[in-house]
Amino acid sequence: MSSLPKHRYSAEEYLALDREADYKSEYVTGEIFAMGGASPKHVLIAGNTAREFGNRLRDTNCQVYSADLRIQAESDNVYYYPDVVVVCGRPEYRDSRRDTVSNPLVIVEVLSPATRNYDRGDKFAHYRRLDSLRDYILIDQEACHVEHFVRREGIWEFSEIDDCQGSLVIPTLDIAIALKEIYAKLEFLDD
Repeated sequence: MSSLPKHRYSAEEYLALDREADYKSEYVTGEIFAMGGASPKHVLIAGNTAREFGNRLRDTNCQVYSADLRIQAESDNVYYYPDVVVVCGRPEYRDSRRDTVSNPLVIVEVLSPATRNYDRGDKFAHYRRLDSLRDYILIDQEACHVEHFVRREGIWEFSEIDDCQGSLVIPTLDIAIALKEIYAKLEFLDD
């Protein structure tokens, strides 16, 4: 028994569909993947993180965006919606619609059980192809745990923080954010 060939979408087809849809989808080399809803913990962590970035970068030329900004991650083959994005200087838009950026400096993903391996693996492989990207930050939603990748002179360096009393230091932006701020109002902080 043979299966029907899978339809491969062009980037233009994807963008037209995504712009008209009532839900967000991501695009990877011809395939479209509808995004599921996020847990309350996921939403709270992403909101806390975006707010803390925004507070620290208020008087700079950097803009902080939440999960509704589409990123063109690799040529015209990959489009994602990261949880938090920082763009410094002028955003580089894919087209005149100005809803897709290709020059993020910092990308933050909140790890969910379903996507954690993908966020660390294939998704990061696509993000690494962005010349502008300097920091990739993964925040666990089940425990105080942050993984931080920093590109220095073309080499990605890895560090992690497991202590709720610690801070996420982002030298690229010259800021630090206490983990207790990222995880504010989450129940496991009280344990």
